[in-house]
Amino acid sequence: MTTTSDAADFIDDALQYESSWERAEDYERRFGTGLTYYGASVGAVRGTIRNAERRFAGLGHDDVTALAADLWSRPVFERRLAAVVLLQSAVRLLRHSDLTRIEGFLRSAQVPDLADPLAVDVVGPMLLGLRGQDAARAASVLDRWAAGQDPALRRAAVLAHLPAFRSGRGDDAAFRRTVRLVAGAGAGAGRERVPAVDDAVELVRGSGAA
Repeated sequence: MTTTSDAADFIDDALQYESSWERAEDYERRFGTGLTYYGASVGAVRGTIRNAERRFAGLGHDDVTALAADLWSRPVFERRLAAVVLLQSAVRLLRHSDLTRIEGFLRSAQVPDLADPLAVDVVGPMLLGLRGQDAARAASVLDRWAAGQDPALRRAAVLAHLPAFRSGRGDDAAFRRTVRLVAGAGAGAGRERVPAVDDAVELVRGSGAA
């Protein structure tokens, strides 16, 4: 019987096969020493996930989220990027309750090249697919991110609006609420405004937000 562990091993082996020490050194110069780098290209990561989805066809919600967690559990850049690509490809399966797991990923992402795709390519599209109470619960989670102390979560709360505005379905009132919460968090006692969060606000505004 195939397990998510089998799929994770398949993905890890493929990523190591695609490794390049020159690229690994380049990643370390760009992103720092907080992660390990195999040196596989972004294209190789995406191709590996496509191959895994064919080899392990029929993965359901629990399989996808467990596999993403397995890949993320080791601080290897390419494994974590593979988890992001996997969630992106299976975003239709995701539920509002998965934001708890994604929050953990965002807190430990360490680099924007992992955190930003989680916000823009996973959280944002997921929000567009939610309705009713599920949408309301998800919105309350993003409010908490926006008002919290973690700059990565504040930036993610802002960037999650980007897919909606890019598709012409942005909610100006909801975005303004996020901006107010982010500004309040940045203005709290002993806190400073974070340029990366401000840049995210301007990026969304540039896509059509009021």
